Amino acid sequence: MTNACVNSANLPLLLIEDEPSVMAYVRAALERSGYPVVAVNSGAEALRLLADGSFSGVVSDMRTPGGVDGADVHAWIAGNRPELASRLVFITGDIANEETVATLQKTGAPCVEKPFRVQQLLEVVEKTIGKAP
Repeated sequence: MTNACVNSANLPLLLIEDEPSVMAYVRAALERSGYPVVAVNSGAEALRLLADGSFSGVVSDMRTPGGVDGADVHAWIAGNRPELASRLVFITGDIANEETVATLQKTGAPCVEKPFRVQQLLEVVEKTIGKAP
């Protein structure tokens, strides 16, 4: 298994987003800022990668197809990869939804509301996950 002293700055961010246009937008913004990115379009696929891979942080849509949403991803991370629990940023277009509000309150994870400006996203990612390498 990986050494706990591994420099997380060289690890990729895991991006979970099911809308292709939003995924492309967020991925391009992060990569232009120097973050390596691994992108998946479902929470289930993200959990498979998280089980085996190392990441510096996670940027996740709240609502993803396949029965595993942002709240499920956070819960799995909290139980299985607790070092990543404080390095998760949610993105959502559904901030008024009661379930979304409850998840944000429960997890304490920062959330960037769609539509957002690149700079807004990058500020939250940098504050939560750290500066790009």
